[in-house]
Amino acid sequence: MTVHTASEADQVAGVLASAAARYFGGPAVIEGLSRESGGASRQTWSFDAVAGGERHGLILRRDPPTTGKASDRSATALDRATEFRVLKAAFKAGVRAPEVLFELMPQDGLGEAFVMRRIGGTAIARKLLRDPPYEKARGLIAGQLGEILARVHAVELGSLPALVRREAADHIAGLRRALDALSQPQPVFELALSWLDRRKPAPIERALLVHGDYRTGNYLADESGVTAILDWEGAHLGDPVEDLGWLCVKSWRFGAVDKPAGGFGSREELWRAYEKAGGAKVDPARAHWWEVFGTVRWGIICHQQAWRHLGGAVKSMELASIGRRAVETEVDLLQLLKEKI
Repeated sequence: MTVHTASEADQVAGVLASAAARYFGGPAVIEGLSRESGGASRQTWSFDAVAGGERHGLILRRDPPTTGKASDRSATALDRATEFRVLKAAFKAGVRAPEVLFELMPQDGLGEAFVMRRIGGTAIARKLLRDPPYEKARGLIAGQLGEILARVHAVELGSLPALVRREAADHIAGLRRALDALSQPQPVFELALSWLDRRKPAPIERALLVHGDYRTGNYLADESGVTAILDWEGAHLGDPVEDLGWLCVKSWRFGAVDKPAGGFGSREELWRAYEKAGGAKVDPARAHWWEVFGTVRWGIICHQQAWRHLGGAVKSMELASIGRRAVETEVDLLQLLKEKI
């Protein structure tokens, strides 16, 4: 749980009581309000709303108060209203995603935010990978992630809000701009970007919904396995293999380095489950390209997060510590660039 001031909690509780009353059609009492840990770029608050004699376990997802600086928000992140509509479409399509209920209004005074139902499970990788209660789940999660991802990529585009389409070349250009903005020499990342540019895959004929941040840490799981996919702010249209590559980035294995699929299984196990659930056959070379891309992407994000702290935009030891992980991705990249498909 993240520490917050009493005045902040009181303000959030008051707004939620009014918003829940609007949605449920009668007075609502807010109980058990607490801000969840994590969420360097978005706030997540857990609470119960008691309305009409029923108790509803809910989650508030909101943008944090900003400093007014451009670095407060990623240039590619969705706003809360668009994320709300993506989640709504995914849930309706049968994806294991939270059910969104209502959005807050500008006059509520909490900025861009929405409320969704709370789902059981933990997103803490350390627990899922090591604690005894999740022993059975550890043998299921890789396959479940493949199956769920096939459902994500099958969401009808007509049910989605307007989303940007990003091809491999667009992603490379974005990372080059981000790297240039650091104003410091980064030879390993430059080498990797050149490698990616020379080998970039051809655009796919029909872009599909891409989650954009599909990885361990961004889903909930319990003793039975995955219960919900979270953090859809990076959703866009593009190559579905992007999600498969991102999940297999070494940083998202959290120490289980011999199990590329999020720390829980092999790439082949992930791909088989994905294909069996209706996903297109995975080209290993294309998946490798996206894994290299994801490693570069995460390394540059580490630098960006550190500079949000060092530059004074947000004073945060969490962001500073993330910055220290950039060197890990440099080692990972040098190993990946030696691999042969």
